Amino acid sequence: MYYYKFKVFYDEVEDFVRDVDVLANSNFEDFHLFLYQCLGLQGNEFAAFSICDQKWNKQKEITLMDTSEDEEMAEAPEYDDEDSFSTKSQLPRFVMKDSILKDFITDPHQHILYEYDFIDPKTFYIEFQKVAQTEKPDEFPRCTFQKGTLPTRINPKNMPQPDVDEASLLLDELEDEDDDFNDGFNDGYNEEDYSDLNEFSDF
Repeated sequence: MYYYKFKVFYDEVEDFVRDVDVLANSNFEDFHLFLYQCLGLQGNEFAAFSICDQKWNKQKEITLMDTSEDEEMAEAPEYDDEDSFSTKSQLPRFVMKDSILKDFITDPHQHILYEYDFIDPKTFYIEFQKVAQTEKPDEFPRCTFQKGTLPTRINPKNMPQPDVDEASLLLDELEDEDDDFNDGFNDGYNEEDYSDLNEFSDF
């Protein structure tokens, strides 16, 4: 049985690298689940692969879920074919669970983008190294080398909360400052002084 050797980079961390081996007949969903663990990702976010040329230009997209029906239901604006502002992807699109690695690795130096979490995006660069044979398929997928870690995501729930007494004291101070401002603004103003003034006849 054949397996593929890949090298994975993350350019936001200088020394981040992973060497991974994956069976050639694995689908991209299995590859995604393995990368999730191997790379140290968090959460349960949307992910996608893009098959690229040597300059990292996307040629095909492989998504975790089939989004074609959602796109058809959405009322998207119409664009001309040459409109640079069009956001609709014209690339062939596939679903991970139905896409086998060996059907997409067509270049001896195949480049693949792995994008995770489109709200807080992380993009990993995957380079195909070589194909080899194995008599122990149960050992795959596997990570043969790893270096570097992803930055830890800060969870607002875990951030220290201000003391209740300190927060109440700060609120009282702000209210006092507001009262002082209003008193200074209204100083010397007497509504009765203008009670007999007719804005149309007295000028």
